[in-house]
Amino acid sequence: MAAKILYGKPIADRIHNETARRVAALRSKGIRPALRFIRVGNDPASCAYVAMKEKKATELGIDSHTIVLPETISQQELLHLIDTFNKDDSVHGILVQAPLPQHICEQEVFAAVDPRKDVDGFHPENMGRLLLGDPDGFRPCTPAGIIELLRSYDISWNGADVVILGRGNIVGKPLAAILCQKTAEANATVTLVHTGTRNIKEHCQRADILVAAMGKAKMITADFVKNGAVVVDVGVNRIADATSSRGYQLVGDVDFAQVSEIAAAITPNPGGVGPMTVAMLLANTVKAAEFFHSSR
Repeated sequence: MAAKILYGKPIADRIHNETARRVAALRSKGIRPALRFIRVGNDPASCAYVAMKEKKATELGIDSHTIVLPETISQQELLHLIDTFNKDDSVHGILVQAPLPQHICEQEVFAAVDPRKDVDGFHPENMGRLLLGDPDGFRPCTPAGIIELLRSYDISWNGADVVILGRGNIVGKPLAAILCQKTAEANATVTLVHTGTRNIKEHCQRADILVAAMGKAKMITADFVKNGAVVVDVGVNRIADATSSRGYQLVGDVDFAQVSEIAAAITPNPGGVGPMTVAMLLANTVKAAEFFHSSR
């Protein structure tokens, strides 16, 4: 029996509708939720991601603007710009688009964002809150989107064996921290596998829920997956495609054609996790605006 497809768009649309309602409520009080994107250089993927996020933010009534900086900008100049937005009470969310040029330390940049405006959820304070199970911080958008996607399709991870491929700060580690909390909606047994893991396939084969975030095109084939598992594909990879006008196609870390034949449920890629990431970012932005004005 073919797997159930876990489409992200209808769930993201529901979240966007709720976000738009909250934006309208704020604007009725004279408050304009505002989000500032900072993009350094002209990486094609970064350009596309930021443009998509900004467009959706504007559609929902969020005051959105992108500042494009030259790739040669110094770290100090970038930190000064972030500080300017930190001090601007009309700005509620700040997102610095990764990746950054090699001469700039991403961790220092993320740590420079006011944690109350850190709608990407990468500030050390928000990461600490996440680890402690504190709901008041901002969760990184992709892990938060995965949780909401599974919840919306009535997929429980309480007591489940969850294997996450990838130990990055954007997906792997924060998702593991969410899933293993001692709460009724978490309580999973989580294994993080990575480039230093022996017998990766054996770990994957016992997973009730398998999350692929390694950044390796179609790495997960049917022999990695237990019959009836839930598979979440986070990876975004470009592979050459002479039939495409772009010369490439985007694929995930999972061989969808193979794995969908044995999994109970699977996210498509694209069209699965991606829309959820954007939805959670904009929901975080409104949360930041609501918190700022309620605490004054």
